[in-house]
Amino acid sequence: MSGAQIWNIPEYYNFGFHCIDRTAAETPEQVAFVTLDDKLGELSKHTFGELSVRSGKFAGCLSDIGVVKGDRVMILTERIPRWYFAVLGIIKIGAVLVPTPNLSVPEDLVYMVNESKPKAVICDLANHHKIEAVKNRLESVEHFVLIDGKAPGWLEYHELMGSAEFLSYDDVKPTKRDDPLLIFFTSGTTGMPKMVLHDHSYSLAQRTTARYVHGAGPGDTVWAITDNGLAKFFYGKLFGQWLEGATVFQHNPSGRFDPDRVLGILEEHTIDIFCGIPTIYRILLASDMEGYDLSSVRHYVSAGEPLSAALFADWERSTGRRIHEFYGQSETVALIANSPGCPIKPGSMGKPIPGYYVDIVDDNGDPLPPNTVGNLVVSVEPEKPPGLFHNYWKDPEATAKVFRKGWYFTQDIAYKDEDGNFWFMSRADDVIKASGYRVGPFEVESVLQEHPAVSESAVVGTLDDVRGTVVTAYVVLSQGYEPCEGLRRELQEHVKDNLSLYKYPRKVFFVGELPRTESGKLRRAELRN
Repeated sequence: MSGAQIWNIPEYYNFGFHCIDRTAAETPEQVAFVTLDDKLGELSKHTFGELSVRSGKFAGCLSDIGVVKGDRVMILTERIPRWYFAVLGIIKIGAVLVPTPNLSVPEDLVYMVNESKPKAVICDLANHHKIEAVKNRLESVEHFVLIDGKAPGWLEYHELMGSAEFLSYDDVKPTKRDDPLLIFFTSGTTGMPKMVLHDHSYSLAQRTTARYVHGAGPGDTVWAITDNGLAKFFYGKLFGQWLEGATVFQHNPSGRFDPDRVLGILEEHTIDIFCGIPTIYRILLASDMEGYDLSSVRHYVSAGEPLSAALFADWERSTGRRIHEFYGQSETVALIANSPGCPIKPGSMGKPIPGYYVDIVDDNGDPLPPNTVGNLVVSVEPEKPPGLFHNYWKDPEATAKVFRKGWYFTQDIAYKDEDGNFWFMSRADDVIKASGYRVGPFEVESVLQEHPAVSESAVVGTLDDVRGTVVTAYVVLSQGYEPCEGLRRELQEHVKDNLSLYKYPRKVFFVGELPRTESGKLRRAELRN
């Protein structure tokens, strides 16, 4: 049985036209999003009317430089208003969006560009130097667009917008619900990040996240703290919230995460719904919360890594409010949630969201009884419900591995109790969920192996009192090297220089050998424990 029967997705759908332009036509002065930019020291509000016009003009910019339906377009900017204008312009013209995390380093970008092969790359001044460092290695890119300044060899946003025509629905090739919409890069444990391809039905399916996870509606302001290159941003700051009539709040910080700044924003601005990873809640609890009035926030949400029952209790004791955990992936929309108004079992992910039939099965796809640990799956029969990804682009083997026996295998291990609540246990393929990011051990191990001091390495996620799960490396040193604090820091810096910052190991242990099975496979569970 599938939850797909409740869906009624039109054959032709484009979020840019059918949500943004339609809302703009009905209520042009309605505020779509608010940006608080600490770097500029300003707060700006943007209406659906403005969003419609600017995204239509940016679609015209793309058309002028030869971008057509089906072309990939990568975007890498901080959390600034023009990100929204550009992204919706990309969607309107039918190009395939490739969002990119701000913590990406040049080597990440070489891999992502040469795998997804975008025709154009859109960037801001804050990230411009990363692209410049590897520009001659980016094989497919015909146009580099700078969205907030000027630089040699780059097209400039103002000049493009000044000459572009506004494109309406009738000016472009229509997009079907199963046409490609966007590509997320997601990490695994046995290779480089895979490309998760979503179609246009994904944008409409995210309405369930806004409704059953955030409880968002007209007049609400939703703030989800996340990088705009991650899938979590699309859960909480783009599609579903606007379909439900809510306003999105985004904060562009001037530096590292500052708990006092976050608490001050929650107090000063009318935030109705707040979403963050458990690590954020831990850090906020560790600060002086008593000096802040958080009474405007009616609903707290968490995802990205498991929420412990202890953290749940600490937050409720401190604020009088409960944190509502939910579960989803880069490959899906929200699938399971502790929805607003529903009873919560602390530590549980909640119950399946309407529209998705979720279960626990064995490796053969046969359902398991309550309180039995197994594979967390979603039914794809008689048809795949909207919101599940199209495929792993250019990787049919990986796609076939997860779509089988009438199920989508999430690759996560869990169980459900007798009341139908689901409880997360672990990631089947050992991917690390640290601070809301997914980190593939193979990526970090490969970089560590490049250092002459490293003979062998194994990377896992281990628990930390403040940060929750952190990336941890176990290293066997090459002959002639001795363990010391200086070498530990050197290895950390080596990873920082070659991978995104969130992937570096916060803990490094030097060991004489790595635990392995008789066949030579690493026993990662032993290292985690």
